[in-house]
Amino acid sequence: MIYPIVIYGNPVLKKVAAEVERDYPELKQLIDDMFKTLQKSEGVGLAAPQIGLSKRLFVIDLNPIAEDKPEFKGYKKVFINPTIVEFSDEEKVYSEGCLSIPGLSEDVRRPSKIKMHYFDENWVEHTEEFSEFPARAIQHEYDHLEGHVYTDRISLIRKQLISKKLAAISKGKFTCSYKYKM
Repeated sequence: MIYPIVIYGNPVLKKVAAEVERDYPELKQLIDDMFKTLQKSEGVGLAAPQIGLSKRLFVIDLNPIAEDKPEFKGYKKVFINPTIVEFSDEEKVYSEGCLSIPGLSEDVRRPSKIKMHYFDENWVEHTEEFSEFPARAIQHEYDHLEGHVYTDRISLIRKQLISKKLAAISKGKFTCSYKYKM
């Protein structure tokens, strides 16, 4: 199943997501469907709140950028009940976009390395370090679980400058190539 993407302004994007229980029904199917939805929308990450499900789950698939960055070929991961346990002091700025905020991108400053504790799709526990682009993508999706979008991390001046665009998006005034819901 291809899910519609929840668009900026929907309250689910501002909620802190609940943990996923081990006996969550149809979890493997949900994960498969999230990867299908991500592929169809041509993104690199998708969090459960972005499909209207307030659960601590996201998927990352860096294959779409593997043509330019061959080291990401085959890079697909599932993160269940993740927690970032460590951030590096070094930060980098990179332009981010979001499937829930179509047609907009902004420079966002984030730590260049993180350490995360999470479970994979088989409920195997991991504590792993991530750096550079994977760390950025993971932090972006993790923010969705905490009720944040990337525009929450930009300067007040930039927020003011894009406020009309965000208001328009929240009212459905945008175009995108994937299914969505307000």
